[in-house]
Amino acid sequence: MRVDVRIRIAYVRKFIFITGGVLSGLGKGVLAASLGFLLKARGYKVTLQKIDPYLNVDAGTMNPYEHGEVFVTADGKECDLDIGRYERFLHQDLSASNYITTGQVYWNVIQRERRGDYLGKTVQIIPHITEEIKRLIRKPLEESGAEIGIVEVGGTVGDIEGLPYLEALRQMRDELPRDDTCFVHLTYIPVLSTTGELKTKPTQHSVKELRTVGIQPDFIVARTHSPLDQGIRRKISLFCDVPLPHVIEGLDLPTIYEVPLALEAEGFPDKVLAVLSLSPRKGDHGEWEGFVERLKNPDSTVRIGIVGKYVELHDAYISIIEAFQHAGAALGVRVELSWIPSAQVEKTTDVLRDLAGILVPGGFGERGIEGKIITADYARRERVPYFGICLGMQVAAIAFARHALGLREANSTEFQPETPHPVIDLLPEQRHLRAKGGTMRLGAYPAVLKANSRAREIYGKAEIAERHRHRYEFNLDYLGDFERAGMIASGLSPDGRLVEIVEIPDHPWYIGVQFHPEYTSRPLRPHPLFVDFVRACAERRS
Repeated sequence: MRVDVRIRIAYVRKFIFITGGVLSGLGKGVLAASLGFLLKARGYKVTLQKIDPYLNVDAGTMNPYEHGEVFVTADGKECDLDIGRYERFLHQDLSASNYITTGQVYWNVIQRERRGDYLGKTVQIIPHITEEIKRLIRKPLEESGAEIGIVEVGGTVGDIEGLPYLEALRQMRDELPRDDTCFVHLTYIPVLSTTGELKTKPTQHSVKELRTVGIQPDFIVARTHSPLDQGIRRKISLFCDVPLPHVIEGLDLPTIYEVPLALEAEGFPDKVLAVLSLSPRKGDHGEWEGFVERLKNPDSTVRIGIVGKYVELHDAYISIIEAFQHAGAALGVRVELSWIPSAQVEKTTDVLRDLAGILVPGGFGERGIEGKIITADYARRERVPYFGICLGMQVAAIAFARHALGLREANSTEFQPETPHPVIDLLPEQRHLRAKGGTMRLGAYPAVLKANSRAREIYGKAEIAERHRHRYEFNLDYLGDFERAGMIASGLSPDGRLVEIVEIPDHPWYIGVQFHPEYTSRPLRPHPLFVDFVRACAERRS
């Protein structure tokens, strides 16, 4: 008789939960991304997830001054900027399931209640909300097949809106085998200005708050301006009840890209693997170390202006900042950014002088638009390298229509609905939409590049896919006039209905793109448009 023997291979699924205390903005996202990078470098399949406890369903309708940049995944989810940081450190694309908000959680639960899925039961925070949170936390690992999920809980311990999430994490620790979860708590060690003494009391209170909800951290990462001596480490270990080797120094560093290397020096990733009962492995960081070295020791400097609406808050353009760093490191150039409010340009173009190049980023609303249009025309006339992204492409088209085609009243219907020359206009399918959230053209879309164009030369291929976030498009009714006057459409959607890239061939470097190339730039794979733009700026100054 033949016996069918089947060997069952257990699927590894581990969770690392990162919480924060004392104050927000300590760098939980950088810590999560760095740990993800280090574990991936060891051969583990990793995914990262961000929990934002606010009631918004996504980040799409939030003002950048409130929350920084809105990052868009390839599948069209509008997310917190930390998702972009995760992608850059992991060198892999994430999806909508890697981002959770309280709005999503309650939306899902309320929809189930309306369908009668709870069979007449009273719907409560526990168990219904916490069960939905746990389902959403497991989802990215199930979809990607990852072995380790790193989950960052936004905000700080003690925030009212974060309590259901901490309760869900506490339940997961109890429900799963003990070595399937690891809790990392990031805190702040202030320095007393009068004595220069490092103070641990805020960390002690933060951990006490965490333990109040039933969670004992396995690690404490102490963010600090000064190195932690053994006395401070022992004090944190004693009062916070964590092993001394699990007190990790989170020293302030010149660049976030040094953080993985600093955590490696602390032995942090191998200690985390030990808690998770996973085998330690040697990680290869050679390429990353080379990137950091080039970033810190450039051969030259080039000054590029960013003319925007939210320039007072640099986090509103964090992906652009990082894309410039990636491109600069690839070329051995330090990109020095000059932040110029577009309203200033409306007063005088003197603020644009002495720049090697100009970038106009995306944005929404009428404020500062004329300054951006003036900037685009200045760069064209003065032959300054110009890079327009999303709205930056649209204002370049408006400027060209006004000053090269003589259509003085050309505009976008976003800013002037009754303009006689709507060179930028809504697509027909957008005109009757009333809801703002999640209704734009979002996520990755393909484009075909024109032969012999600069865009085709830069990309080195005929077809591309880039991520979008906009409602308004170039009006094809004007394309013939534009091309006869010297601005061509070098990238179109496959059906030819949408203009994705415009450029001026008779210019040192003048390109506008309807998409956001900064979203897909990576430290070890810089975006070709940024690389070529920085190269053109550097050549102009050489």
